[in-house]
Amino acid sequence: MAVYILVAAAGSSSRMRGTDKLLQMVEGQPLIRRQAVRALAASPLVGVTLSATHPDRLSAIIGLDVGASVLADAPEGMAASLRHAARSAPTYGGDHTATAIMVVPADMPDLTTADMRRMIDAHAAAPTAILRGMGADGTPGHPVLFPRDLWPALLELRGDQGARPVLVRYSGRVRMIALPGANAITDLDTREDWARWRAQHPE
Repeated sequence: MAVYILVAAAGSSSRMRGTDKLLQMVEGQPLIRRQAVRALAASPLVGVTLSATHPDRLSAIIGLDVGASVLADAPEGMAASLRHAARSAPTYGGDHTATAIMVVPADMPDLTTADMRRMIDAHAAAPTAILRGMGADGTPGHPVLFPRDLWPALLELRGDQGARPVLVRYSGRVRMIALPGANAITDLDTREDWARWRAQHPE
């Protein structure tokens, strides 16, 4: 089974007060590039959604074998990225046929390739389940994986509430996948978030 990984990177980064969180340097490279590299190590099918208001993000992933797409409707919110993934996943990847879309927010630096592979392995074992990463404390988080038969539901999404309507509608199919520590729930939206995270992750 092949899983299409969507690295969702079309957000505005507005809470960073003038700094782009996805261009923060982590382990010597911009966060967005690091996340795309980790995704590529888990699957050959990786798409990155971008916003025209942040052209440097595209520059940061030049040279990587990913499908980079600048979304005209990016200001709408996460739904724009999810719809794009549902449209592009069926034909992306040449000889590979994607059986699921896995959504990986680009602003979650603790998510690892091993975490993504754990989700892919769980999909192979339960191909009709919606899989959702959770923290060691049981808090739901990311990645979230949607099997192919639910892609039409992703096309119906609108606004910035992400895939919540699909998760609610098909709650009986959701299976939680425990990931180490806070990997599934650590997202960095503000300068203060970054300062705390860097204090805990000295390079």
